Amino acid sequence: MAADNHLNSWKKPFFAFWISQAFSLFGSTLVQFALVWWLTKSTGSASILATASAIAILPEIIVSPFAGAIVDRTNRKTVMMVSDSLIAVATIILAIMFYFGIVQIWHIYVLMFIRAVGGAFHFPAEQASVSLMVPGEQLSRIAGMNQALRGSVNIVAPPLGALLLEWLDVQGTLSVDFITAFFAVAILFFIHIPQPENTTENTSMTFKSLLADMFGGLRYILNWKGLVALIIIAMGFKIALSPAFSLLPLLVSKHFNGEAGQYALVESVAGIGVVIGGLLLGIWGGFKKKIWTIWCSLTAIGICFILISFLGSNQFTTFIVMIFALSFVVPFIDGPFLAILQASVTPEFQGRVLTMTTSLLWLTTPIGLAIAGPVSDRFGLPIWFFIAGVLCLLGMAAGLLLPQVRNIEG
Repeated sequence: MAADNHLNSWKKPFFAFWISQAFSLFGSTLVQFALVWWLTKSTGSASILATASAIAILPEIIVSPFAGAIVDRTNRKTVMMVSDSLIAVATIILAIMFYFGIVQIWHIYVLMFIRAVGGAFHFPAEQASVSLMVPGEQLSRIAGMNQALRGSVNIVAPPLGALLLEWLDVQGTLSVDFITAFFAVAILFFIHIPQPENTTENTSMTFKSLLADMFGGLRYILNWKGLVALIIIAMGFKIALSPAFSLLPLLVSKHFNGEAGQYALVESVAGIGVVIGGLLLGIWGGFKKKIWTIWCSLTAIGICFILISFLGSNQFTTFIVMIFALSFVVPFIDGPFLAILQASVTPEFQGRVLTMTTSLLWLTTPIGLAIAGPVSDRFGLPIWFFIAGVLCLLGMAAGLLLPQVRNIEG
């Protein structure tokens, strides 16, 4: 009995931590919906929306490596509390500006940038904390729960955000994020989050030392051939996946002759698929070798993409089924990939390795969009889904053929 109590002692603090992050995520998703909808209704400009998206992505590419180095040098709990607090303060300032009717588009850009910078610090601190709070054999299950949480929030937050915009206007909706951030920070305050034993928290922090730490994280990755190969495969997968999902609105409207209602159905089905897949991963945990969970899932996604590319304009129902299958499988790639990093990377390097990996993967998003746009314009939208499917299957084959990837977990 004492042994069982010891083994389960991690659950209470971790799930308190998990609930705090759920509050933070929910508030952030509400704000994202409110701001994007306001920009859409106020400007009707695709260029402005694209600029907003770029502003939200840039910190992930530029700031993340430095954020990871800072996370590895400071108290991770403090990083999360400060990030949530600064984001909340910036959001409430914008809410006040909305109340007085003095908001301009560049104010929205500034807030999106601040939120993205805060997220660039919050993510590595959160994920690096999980690996120290949760037993290694439970990491895949926790990753699945996180995928389910994100999917659930993505289902619930947009319609709730729409209702709040009707009831409270933009400023009231933004104020909800301040409340959720308060609860997130308050819960965090009372939780003990372990620090890695070899933390550099007490050493001086200069720009030079941060650069040294950042390149230390890059060297850590480069010295691990299996991780380098896995990241390259993941970059190829993201090159395929990001544009495919970005092209969904056009595929629905142009190929399937759908309207806004059909696209809303696609988004809802995708969210439901992620939730169910994440819950199943949370219960099952995947194969004992996490890498095999990734390869099986990548194969399924590749097949779905290829099937979508051959669908006729009258096969929208089949398309919905494929979208559900795609979304259902996504947690079985993201979750185990993150679990491998959490279980394998030395704790004092996790912040740097996670953020460097994030930056590399985010780099593929504009590259993929730059390729997919002209290809789809010239040869039709379905062709990119065929290319995406082939890239997924090639990535799976490469992973199976490379022994350093097959044996990445030892």
